This record gives sequence, C-alpha cells and structure tokens, in this order.
Amino acid sequence: MGSPVVLLVVALVLLVLAAALVVGLLAWRRVRELRVGGIDVALRATDGKGRGWQLGVAHYRGEEFAWYRILSLRSGPNWVINRRTVDIAQRREPSVAEAYAMPGGSTVLDLTGPDLELAMNSDALTGFLSWLESAPPGRSVPWAS
Repeated sequence: MGSPVVLLVVALVLLVLAAALVVGLLAWRRVRELRVGGIDVALRATDGKGRGWQLGVAHYRGEEFAWYRILSLRSGPNWVINRRTVDIAQRREPSVAEAYAMPGGSTVLDLTGPDLELAMNSDALTGFLSWLESAPPGRSVPWAS
C-alpha cells in the first residue's frame, strides 16, 4: 500500500477533477440552453419558502414558460409557468441590494398565480409580455403600470 500522504494527494486530485467536470457540465448546459433560444431570467419565490434570487435560463414552450436554474444538475425545468394561470400584479425596478443577483437593466415582475417574481432585461420583458398577450381569445390580461 502507498503512504497516507500519497493517498491523500490522489484523493485531492480526483476531487478537483470531479469538481472541474461538474463546473464544465454546468457551463456547457448554460451555453446549450442559450443557443436554443433561452433567455436569462432571475426568479424568486415569494411564498416565504424561497431562497432569494436565483439565476436561470427560460424557454417558451407553447402555453408554458419553463425556467431552468443555472446551478442545477436537474435535467428538467425547475419551474413551469402556465400562461393561463399567471397575471402580472406589479412591475418595478430592482432595489440596489437586488440588482447584483439579476441580469443587467432588469425589471422585476410580481406574478400572481404562482407566487413568484421574475427579473429580466427589457428585450426579454418585451418577449414575455408578448407571450402573455398572445393568450387564446377570451382571456383578458391585466397590465400593471
């Protein structure tokens, strides 16, 4: 058997390689999500169980807005918002303390239906509002100023 120091060094090298592999996979996933039409969106649950603002990538899938957390190994979306069950209660600028945790130039949307807040830049906001507006006939979309 090898000495304890050699075994410790080998274990540390393997640990560093495993950590580098995880970081590489997360970076690859983010690039892949953005290449297929994803948008940068920060999300915060407002039901009292949230962990603060989390960065992610979102996709529109018909009636659904699927949000994937950046630092997650989960293969599916972390949140799915259905267009039929969501309304915008309020729109606001982020506070100074919040601004670090979201894309630059973000606007914060307080959603009803799911107790969530979304933060996105102006281009993503335009797309999100258009997606909500294009709901099937007969559904009204209340707009908060």
